[in-house]
Amino acid sequence: MLEKLLSKIENNCNNVDKDLIIKAFNFSYAAHKEQKRESGEPYIVHPVEVACILAEMGLDASTIVAGLLHDVIEDTVYTFEDVSREFNIEVANLVEGVTKLGLIKYKTKEEEQADNVRKMLLAMAKDIRVILIKLADRLHNMRTLKYMPIAKQKQKAKETLDIYAPLAHRLGMSKIKWELEDLSLRYLNPNEYYNLVRKIAEKRVEREDNINNIMEELKYNLNIVGIEAELDGRPKHFYSIYRKMVTQNKTIDQVFDLTAVRILVNDIGNCYAALGIVHTVYKPIPGRFKDYIAMPKPNMYQSLHSTVIGPHGKPFEIQIRTYEMHKTAEYGIAAHWKYKEGTDQSDDKNLDSKLSWLKDILEWQGETFDAEEFMEGFKIDLFSDEVFVFTPKGEVINLPLDATPIDFAYRIHTDIGNKCMGAKVNGRMVPLEYHLKTGEIVEVITSPTAKGPNIDWLNITKSNQAKSKIKAWFKKSKREESIEKGKELLERESKRQEYNFGVIAKGEAIEKIYKKYNFRSLDDLFAYVGVGDIMPSTVVNRLKEVYENKNKQENMTVEDIEEKITKTIGKDDKKKLDYSGLIVKGEGNLLVRFAKCCNPVPGDEIIGYITMGRGVSVHRRDCKNAKSLMNNDANKVVEVSWGVSEGKGYITEIQIKADDKYGLLSSIMEIITLTKTQLYSINAKTLKNNVALINIKLKVAGIDNLKELQKKIAKLSGVLEVYRIKN
Repeated sequence: MLEKLLSKIENNCNNVDKDLIIKAFNFSYAAHKEQKRESGEPYIVHPVEVACILAEMGLDASTIVAGLLHDVIEDTVYTFEDVSREFNIEVANLVEGVTKLGLIKYKTKEEEQADNVRKMLLAMAKDIRVILIKLADRLHNMRTLKYMPIAKQKQKAKETLDIYAPLAHRLGMSKIKWELEDLSLRYLNPNEYYNLVRKIAEKRVEREDNINNIMEELKYNLNIVGIEAELDGRPKHFYSIYRKMVTQNKTIDQVFDLTAVRILVNDIGNCYAALGIVHTVYKPIPGRFKDYIAMPKPNMYQSLHSTVIGPHGKPFEIQIRTYEMHKTAEYGIAAHWKYKEGTDQSDDKNLDSKLSWLKDILEWQGETFDAEEFMEGFKIDLFSDEVFVFTPKGEVINLPLDATPIDFAYRIHTDIGNKCMGAKVNGRMVPLEYHLKTGEIVEVITSPTAKGPNIDWLNITKSNQAKSKIKAWFKKSKREESIEKGKELLERESKRQEYNFGVIAKGEAIEKIYKKYNFRSLDDLFAYVGVGDIMPSTVVNRLKEVYENKNKQENMTVEDIEEKITKTIGKDDKKKLDYSGLIVKGEGNLLVRFAKCCNPVPGDEIIGYITMGRGVSVHRRDCKNAKSLMNNDANKVVEVSWGVSEGKGYITEIQIKADDKYGLLSSIMEIITLTKTQLYSINAKTLKNNVALINIKLKVAGIDNLKELQKKIAKLSGVLEVYRIKN
């Protein structure tokens, strides 16, 4: 087995360290030594065959080593760390990427399959070699599927047809794709498969004679004009014939193109020259010519296809490509990717763009949590027929068959899709549900006043990318509404229980809420409360309980606070106690005053400073004076928080910078009046650069009230900045 593997590496690969391969073989053999396959063979047969398939593709040493070790982490006592230590982190990451999710209990097989596919996609995004190993693994398993129970055979065959064959197609690996499809058909529909094999075999001699005559005639005509070419007759694969019979409701006798003639030449110029010869010798069928050289498929496939009328009036297909194109058609991404040793790195600079479909799938799968919906969308995205359309600038955009201008708009950019109002195709207006056709030039008409997508678009669009972005827009718009509503409900409930939500929703208290409900932010909490999934009283009661317990354990008693203040302000000053709604170290009803340098309001982060003779001076935490006091005498700093102060107002000052224009001051005054904000003073002046500077002193209920006022003033025409005055 080892000699067979080393021989394949010798024939197909560049710069592969054979000693490393031997080391990996011995490691895998020792790890799987006690294990047997269903066939009764030693388990080592499987990883070696997987490595052989990878070597046939001409892959690098790390990929082949990972192929030899791909089941070690999943099926033996060896760990990721063991593989990393014995080989390297690159190999360990590849093996880890191929490893299925284990030890997780799933309610349905579809959930398990969806999670494994998600894991595989994420691993692919990090390193595309993961899927190459996975495809080689699946191919060998399918070749030996006959040893499995019948139920298992059908399950694996269906999974292969649904997931792995489409993935091979997307990666341009036609050789693997065709074999996976044929093997799947053999186990899913054995009667149809063997019936098809028998019928094709019956006419094999007649068909081969016919194709040989065609190739000889073409070879002769190509030689006359000096085109060097290699010709072969490629028999159609069983699954593609079966699919054509089922979808087009035909019998085997009605499927004429059972064999295609392939012409391989040295360069692109000879591809088109050979096409001219073919059309001279045989009459082409109108509408059956496809130029995948000028417009490659997303999986990198390039070739010229033409269906012509052959001898005896029977149509057959001609495929013309270069040797390099043929290599890509057989092995796809494996023939071009950036990891391959001994190749020009510049050849692969566009590789990421060739894998853009993978990024699209990863994007929408993050929005899709339902396993059934995810798997359905995944299959559609991988194996749907496609159309190729142009932007007005001539860029080619590939979309699923029957795609609409909405799909096109979202493929260009999310904002283009969200603001789409109409579309033109080849210069004429079309409805948004119009089905685009290959070769059409599409122009999207947008409007800055568009309110967003229509929910009916989900029934019109064909691409999962467009559907996920439409769903995300509706989810976000509803979420914002839920957040606002949840915030309002929690603040109202907190106020009812005589607490400030902003004060109790901090530290350990809010962390416990996050942990219990798996929230990542306050917005998550607000959204859940807003839609009614959690009662606001439940949240407030929990926060209040933790907050009160923390204060009992950590805070000073009221006697401690009063004693400390008495030493600095004297006994006579105690009658000046001000019930300001502030809590000093957990207790209220102490002499406090608000520092005029920063004018704190409820919602601001604050600290207290014990002053000589004037009680506790309360500052905003970002106040420069407060920072200076804290640095000079930290012993006099006390923790202060906002309590409940029903109906109390707080003085603050804002400054407005705006263009000096007529009516500005009256517009600002109108907003202050409409918001029922109490005005204390206003001072305005014009600077040299025709900019007005307006200082306004106000009485507000809290930070939210102030921010709302600032937001409304900022929206006025000509207003440049609105900010609070800092010392």
